[in-house]
Amino acid sequence: MFITFEGIDGSGKSTQMGFCRDVLQAAGHETLLTRNPGGTELGQGLRQILLHHPGYVSPTCELLLYIADRAQHMDEVVLPALEAGKFVLCDRHLDSTVAYQGYGRDLDRAMIDRLNAIATHGRKPELTLLFHGPPEKLLERVSRRGKADRLEREELDFYEKVADGYLALAEAEPERFAVLDALQPIDTLHREIIAVLNDRLGVSLTAKTQG
Repeated sequence: MFITFEGIDGSGKSTQMGFCRDVLQAAGHETLLTRNPGGTELGQGLRQILLHHPGYVSPTCELLLYIADRAQHMDEVVLPALEAGKFVLCDRHLDSTVAYQGYGRDLDRAMIDRLNAIATHGRKPELTLLFHGPPEKLLERVSRRGKADRLEREELDFYEKVADGYLALAEAEPERFAVLDALQPIDTLHREIIAVLNDRLGVSLTAKTQG
């Protein structure tokens, strides 16, 4: 099973992904935790450019770097793990590119869909968990982390467009997406996610006891 975790920065998706891995492994499921960008050695270099390049990065260049990372990541990491029967949990995937570069940067979304299809060989996740909340609230969390990266320094209106884009994607594919309230307490959100996994994927998991 291929499960992706999506949402704007500060939504808590990375924390919840770690909890999910622990629950799946405790139930005897071999599980791989990975991310886009940066899930391969080549991708780590692309991630550094995408998030920390000090100069101007054109929107089209940004898009193509994400697509290049995704192509390498699918071929090197995701597809082999799925073929080996593992659960693959991925922090960001193709929907991030549509939301950020399509809705946020106003690039042509049909073009992005074609590029994503090439990079992924048409393989979409079985389940995408979307962590949604008011961008201004989620960005407050980001501001408490310390120094922001290149994308985290974008203005609020950019993130509002990204959040709207995510919701549009979820509305278009309700069978794949589960939209979650990112402002819930961590343990409440975790239990909801486990309930979604049990319902959507036909597994039988028990939520992790927090603390």
